[in-house]
Amino acid sequence: MTTMDLSQYTIFITTNLPYILLGLTALIFVALIVFININIKMSRLNRRYQKMMAGMDGVNIEQLLIKHIEEVHQAVGKVNRLDGECRRLDTIATASVQYVGVVRFNAFEDMGSDLSFALALLDGKKNGVVLSSIYGRNESRVYAKPVADGQSTYYLTDEEKGALDKALVKSS
Repeated sequence: MTTMDLSQYTIFITTNLPYILLGLTALIFVALIVFININIKMSRLNRRYQKMMAGMDGVNIEQLLIKHIEEVHQAVGKVNRLDGECRRLDTIATASVQYVGVVRFNAFEDMGSDLSFALALLDGKKNGVVLSSIYGRNESRVYAKPVADGQSTYYLTDEEKGALDKALVKSS
């Protein structure tokens, strides 16, 4: 049975050999066209890859990325230094005079003008001093009273309280 089948196949192939060869030739031609098309696309892709890897100014992407990473590290270092400097300046600013209140007044009835004054100088934590200057014809006196958290442990005159209140209003 197999002998018969093989002989039938052989006869079929020999009688249709030109058509089979034509079909195989067409199939090879289509495969060649597909191969050429794939080669063209691969060539374009390869050129784009080479162009991308060349990067800017002839530097490839890897070198460009390494350079950018180094720049980022430098920028982070600068930001950290600036953050430390900002904290230091903030500490200094908090301890510096930030709020001022002044009240001028006439300490003596026989004096003209408001030549006496009370001056409150406070830092960011409402600590500081109240200075009072009493001006008279023959002499002048200056008093200093400490202030902690917006309050003084010393007795304050109305003018000194007014200067301290002005400074505290500015701090709010």
